[in-house]
This record gives sequence, structure tokens and C-alpha cells, in this order.
Amino acid sequence: MSLLQCLTVATALILLQTLSLTVSSTVLSRADRITRLPGQPRVGFQQYSGYVNIDDKKQRALFYYLAEAETKPISKPLVLWLNGGPGCSSLGVGAFSENGPFRPKGSILVKNQHSWNQEANMLYLETPVGVGFSYATESSSYEGVNDKITAKDNLVFLQKWFLKFPQYLNRSLFITGESYAGHYVPQLAQLMIQYNKKHNLFNLKGIAIGNPVMEFSTDFNSRAEYFWSHGLISDLTYKMFTSYCNYSRYVSEYYRGTVSSMCTKVMSQVSIETSRFVDKYDVTLDVCIPSVLSQSKVVNPQPQQMGETVDVCVEDETVNYLNRRDVQKALHARLVGTRKWAVCSNVLDYEVLDVEVPTINIVGSLVKARVPVLVYSGDQDSVIPLTGSRTLVKRLAEELGLRTTGPYRVWFAGQQVGGWTQVYGNILAFATVRGAAHEVPFSQPARALVLFKAFLGGRPLPDEF
Repeated sequence: MSLLQCLTVATALILLQTLSLTVSSTVLSRADRITRLPGQPRVGFQQYSGYVNIDDKKQRALFYYLAEAETKPISKPLVLWLNGGPGCSSLGVGAFSENGPFRPKGSILVKNQHSWNQEANMLYLETPVGVGFSYATESSSYEGVNDKITAKDNLVFLQKWFLKFPQYLNRSLFITGESYAGHYVPQLAQLMIQYNKKHNLFNLKGIAIGNPVMEFSTDFNSRAEYFWSHGLISDLTYKMFTSYCNYSRYVSEYYRGTVSSMCTKVMSQVSIETSRFVDKYDVTLDVCIPSVLSQSKVVNPQPQQMGETVDVCVEDETVNYLNRRDVQKALHARLVGTRKWAVCSNVLDYEVLDVEVPTINIVGSLVKARVPVLVYSGDQDSVIPLTGSRTLVKRLAEELGLRTTGPYRVWFAGQQVGGWTQVYGNILAFATVRGAAHEVPFSQPARALVLFKAFLGGRPLPDEF
């Protein structure tokens, strides 16, 4: 997008902010309204989905799905959700498998009793182009995509999305996501703050990232200790995994096509001991996790010769549902350049080495800008273990001179311990979610909703039943 185009969008948005908007705010978005999804139970809230063209010249368009709040949507904040990968769908994973209002079950949709749209207007974005229903008419647009391009595209998406939904212009805005969204979310928030210096468009109130990739070596190398402490590897293999070839070295070599014989030996032994019958995204789970939860190409590379794959259930409800023609029609979605909707893109060529670029420093800049940050971790995830995230948050707090607001303590969901939490300076928080996997809202939906509600309200997590 050129500078002139950016100014045009900004001017239009400023005009919308200053106008009395006597015309109903639904006019611009009416074409995207979902009448009813196939098999959907009756609900009282509105849904919208469709495209925002982010590049007229190259015809690149991002697909979104908006589930407005179940009650009083006008008074509820707007929350943008981004899934990771890079290259995996926020619609298929976030909306239809984690915290959206429905989950597919056979030919119908069932109500998610712990949907996050109980507390907010939930906006799910399939990003970057080439993911899910998002597309470009030129296949070259799928090549060389990186964090910088993705962040800029996401910013342009929001600018233009507000033209469709001007009623959300001054609404409190939160950005949330998980896994590789540890890159997406802070990078987008940083651009929003920079943009606000001239145009004051985004009413950003906070970010929350779950089991996020924020610092390559710390996050990845915490895996060895997690495996060992949970009995998944032997003492000898733990020593090899920490002394001769740690996980960050292996991933770095793997994506450069130069895996050393030592790393091959170490990783083979790790693979044998951890077993392909244990899901790395939830080490305690004794049943398969649907492929919609295998949302990571970068954080858990799976070389064929290692014999290690994420267990996949025979039936994948979400994939089946979103590939139905009647569903795609109801969503105003279309497939361009591919015959089948997929959870994670098979056409996107992402710059995977961007994973080595830390974002914890960007998180620090957000805190300095007085943007509240929550980092939360499902404690059964060995892919991005809680120990790495906790270490990074504590280190950041020390660098910023933030004191602990209260002691490290348990928090409650219902009459059970929901996890543990630590808050720094009333603006930076870390929390674990007990019994949760890599995808926290999927594995512990009730506890995730308690966490989410507290985050939106800027309140401490419950310290009693």
C-alpha cells in the first residue's frame, strides 16, 4: 500500500469519526452479514464474514470472521484473534476449534458454552494471504512472505475493516493469539502504536499471547528440561539434548538444510524416547488431537526420517465442515488457486528463519507504551513450554524495572485451581493454565474463559473460589 493510499484510508476514517453517522453503521457491512451457517443452532448475536482487499494492484485479500458479542455488543470490546504456524487458520483453529461460538459435530454446529464472544466481539483473521480462505490472484504473492509483510498487511486490514464497521472505531481493542502469534501480535501492536502517533486510530487496550514464540533459544531450549522433568527422556538423553545439540541448534540447522550428524543422533534418540504416540502439544493426553491443533510448522518441524508426527484423528470435523459448498457460500468465502480449504497452508512459502528474530523486545516496547501484556501458558505443552515463557517475562520485568505487584500465587476457576500467576507493575502478567495444552481454549475452555474475562477487565485473576 502506497503512502497516498494510506493517507486516503486515514482521511476516510477520520471523516467517519467526525461524522454523526446518521446512516446506519450496518450499511457498509451488510453484504458480509451471515444469515445463518448450515447446521447452526439459533443464537441472538450477529455474524459477519468476507474479504478485505489489502492490495488492489496485486489483488491480495484477507478473509475474516466476526462473531459479535452474545449480549450488548455495543458495550463490549473488539478482540482480534490470530493463530500461528506461520500459515495456519484463525477461522479453522481459533473460531471453530477453540474459542469461537460453535464447533462442528458431524453435519451440524454445536454451541460452545465457553465461547469468548460471551465477553467480547470476536474478530478472527486468516493471515497472511494464502492461509485458509485468504488469497492472492498471483501465486508469486505467496513467496517470500515474512513477519514484516504480515504485520503491514494486518495493519492495512484493520484500517480498511473499520471502513466496513465504523461502529467499532472508538471501541476498546485487544489483540490475542497463540504460538507463532507471539510474533504476529506484538509486531502488529507495534505498528498500531506507530500509526497512532499521526492518526490516533486504534484504541489499543492490551495484548494476550498464549504459549508464544518470543525468543528463539529460550523458548525452544526449555523443551529439554520439560521433557526430562515429565519423565519423557532419560538422564543421558537430557545431557545430550542440552550439551551436544539443543533444540534451537537443531531447528536452525534443519531450516538451513545443514543438520549435523550429532544433531541427527541426538534428535533421533529424543524421538525414540518421547515416542510418536505422545502428543507434544499435550504430553498428558491419551487420545488423538485433531489436525486442526497441529498449527505449527516452525516451532515443531517434523522431518520424515525422524518418524515423529503429530497424531491426527481419523475424522476432522472442522476440515469437513469448512470444505462444504453450502458452508463456504454462507461464509461468503471462495477458494482461489486451490481446490480445498486446509487448516495450515500448503501454498504459502514463509520465511521460516524469522523465528530466530526475537519479539520479546517488542513486547517490552509495548509495556513502555503502557499497553498491558498478558503471557499465558498451558502447562501440558512441551512445544513452547511454560518455563521458557516464565523466564522471558521475569527477565523483561527486571529489565524494565517493574516490581512484582503481588506474590506468585494460584488462581481459581470455579472451585478448582485454574493455574498460577505473577504480575509485574500492574501491566505485565504471566499465568499458567492448569491442565491446558498448546491450544489453551480448546483443552481448558472454562479456565481459558475466566482468564480472558479477567484480562479484558484489567482485573487480577480470582484468588478464591
